[in-house]
Amino acid sequence: MLRLLGILLTVLCAIGAAVLTWPAFFRVERIFPIAQIVSFRGILALAFLAAAVLALLLAIARPIRALALSLAVVAGVAGVANLAVIAGRGGLGTDPLPAKTDASIRVMTWNTAGPATAPETIAKIAVAMDADVVALPETTIETGERVAIAMRDLGHRMWAHHAEDPSTEWDAGSTTLLISPEMGDYAVIESSRDGTSNTSTVPSAVAMPVSGQGPIVVAAHAVAPRQSYMQSWRDDLRWLADQCVEGNVIMAGDFNATVDHMSGLGIDGGTLGHCRDAAVETGNGALGTWSTDVPAILGAPIDHIMATEQWRPSGSIVLRALDGSGSDHRPLIVQYEPAG
Repeated sequence: MLRLLGILLTVLCAIGAAVLTWPAFFRVERIFPIAQIVSFRGILALAFLAAAVLALLLAIARPIRALALSLAVVAGVAGVANLAVIAGRGGLGTDPLPAKTDASIRVMTWNTAGPATAPETIAKIAVAMDADVVALPETTIETGERVAIAMRDLGHRMWAHHAEDPSTEWDAGSTTLLISPEMGDYAVIESSRDGTSNTSTVPSAVAMPVSGQGPIVVAAHAVAPRQSYMQSWRDDLRWLADQCVEGNVIMAGDFNATVDHMSGLGIDGGTLGHCRDAAVETGNGALGTWSTDVPAILGAPIDHIMATEQWRPSGSIVLRALDGSGSDHRPLIVQYEPAG
């Protein structure tokens, strides 16, 4: 009887480990609480490896040796599998951005946590990164204009655009988008402004080139997957996928989701809609952009920059030197080259 119970426990643990390691296979990647757990693959891998060590120590006791060894194998395999997934997305990250060419554009996203981050700090980083597009979730247009003015004073002009949802409290109800004049004139579409077509709770800004030439630029912000917001979060991810239509699109922002959560939402090899995740393609897809309270390799990579096939990412960087700047998110910067 005890042997049967041991086998049953091992099987259940193996199923649980498989679900957490490959949630998309079981189609549970957007289900509470699995969605929250798989956000932190670094911590998950360490937890499995620690469980394997503990099980090996328990195997010293002869009465439970067989069970302990079985559990050690399950936990060890799960730990190694999660490390393999992390390695496949870049592991500890790649080198700094390549030199910028005349055809290159740089896109930066940073959830500033409202007033927690000084406009001057945002401006200095955006100028230092020579950013052409800056997506700033949780940033009001007033703050965005101060950032643009500070960037202008540093010799780097930008136009400020935004979308807002007055029903959402504090600065989370605003998303600001800065675009370089060198990319042409842009305007946020009316449905983003009035909320008739937008993310559910925290707004996204969809900006179109006035001339009709150039990429559509989306500053994205999906609601966090708290238990009471799970359906809204799932709807937000589907809405963002719909914005990445077949065409010329660049999308950047706080998706409150890792690429695990986007399984099944891509089209023709895309990560989300027709857009492909630049950090994964350039070896930084495993570095956590949230929260700054933990090392990047243990954090959740929930901020993304994506583009359709018209753009090829040549490099990316997750800035870890600004963890004390105020925001609980890290900036992400990607350099794109025209694919043609």
